Amino acid sequence: MNDSSFRPFETALDQASALNVLREATRGADDGELFLERRRAEALVFDDGRLKNASYDASEGFGLRAVRGEVTGYAHSTELSESALRRAAQTARLAVGAGGGTLADAPQATNTRLYTDEDPIAGATFPVKVDTLREIDAFARDLDPRVVQVSATIAASLQEVEILRPDGTHLRDVRPMTRVNVSVIVEQNGRRESGSAGGGGRVGLDGLIAPADWQAKTREALRVAVVNLDAEPAPAGVMDVVLGPGWPGILLHEAIGHGLEGDFNRKGSSAFAGLMGQRIAAPGVTVLDDGTIPDRRGSISFDDEGTPSAKNVLIEDGILVGYMQDRQNARLMGVKPTGNGRRESYAHAPMPRMTNTYMLGGNATPEDIVADLKDGIYAVGFGGGQVDITNGKFVFSCTEAYRVQNGKVGAPVKGATLIGDGATALKQIRALGNDMALDPGMGNCGKQGQWVPVGVGQPTVMIGGLTVGGSAT
Repeated sequence: MNDSSFRPFETALDQASALNVLREATRGADDGELFLERRRAEALVFDDGRLKNASYDASEGFGLRAVRGEVTGYAHSTELSESALRRAAQTARLAVGAGGGTLADAPQATNTRLYTDEDPIAGATFPVKVDTLREIDAFARDLDPRVVQVSATIAASLQEVEILRPDGTHLRDVRPMTRVNVSVIVEQNGRRESGSAGGGGRVGLDGLIAPADWQAKTREALRVAVVNLDAEPAPAGVMDVVLGPGWPGILLHEAIGHGLEGDFNRKGSSAFAGLMGQRIAAPGVTVLDDGTIPDRRGSISFDDEGTPSAKNVLIEDGILVGYMQDRQNARLMGVKPTGNGRRESYAHAPMPRMTNTYMLGGNATPEDIVADLKDGIYAVGFGGGQVDITNGKFVFSCTEAYRVQNGKVGAPVKGATLIGDGATALKQIRALGNDMALDPGMGNCGKQGQWVPVGVGQPTVMIGGLTVGGSAT
């Protein structure tokens, strides 16, 4: 259990009194907890040669939850006081009614520390951060005279949480987050294209504002932009597609990951509902959700219900073997929680969410996989995407992709979108590379209006028969 200077029970709230209120709110309930949070966040944006925005946000509050069966009573407040807690308890108690439930056992405690508890905002002074952004801008412009605009961001935050359970279990965690992003726009012969790169994790700012790190990000952003200057209109039609390693795992995350979250499967609304133990992917395909990887963006020492994070196998050699669970859905489905109960903040109730979701690699070399592509697209960068959980249908836009014919990588293509459904795509995986990689740390996941940081990853993968939407005929 990470320690913290955030101790509301020693200031505005008395722990013994809070515990009494919580016990009254959850009397006769199946589950419940008091979640307290303090969050500080800073972001600096340098755009078009000047500091465009510098923001600092601070918030704190609590959320109190009582659960009985499928019903959840939840109330939250920014006021850390016993009177506010009692008002919240009255609201949450409405879900319990006359009661009669048996309170679930508390999660087992953990002392695992997956990341530092140092405040990353204090990792560098404000002038140093501004100077770093100015250096990024100058460096990008010096790299190539075609650069006409540069945007760079340094962001850092610290989330401090405490969880109090009705049995008296009291957990603390300190969760840092940092990120540096660089975007460039280049112009040539009247044509403008953009490229971006970035990343970070639950680490201090030191490494991210070191020249070696931001220079590499800047070069990568410029490389993508320059590649797209020569991009041709993307073809359209049904064809085989090779996805690059690392960040392209965002397609896996959206098209497959959400469908393996417990709530969708308990309610029967997922394309994978009722398929436990059955083959849902090609042989060799193994997918995990792992919140225990040190310093990663999606990692958590324990989830927002207090369950220790875990390395959960979801698909093993093509067979569905597990869903991601919070406590409520796990209890209703008769299985154990997996450490995936997450919430955006104290103002939100937890639900099953991904952490770091990735596909394990195979034995093929990336070069051999591309060489086997007779007529298709090699996609190595992705932008936004959408998925329908009920049927797994997805649409993703490519930010960097190439035409491949007879195993030869040709010209870059622009405007390519990949269209398909997760269930079919899993079964159409034809090759897995030996180059599995995690993304650089830039993922955010939205679900029912809540956003949480996540990680993705995969090896080079060939998927057969995806629909490519483009502008060429």
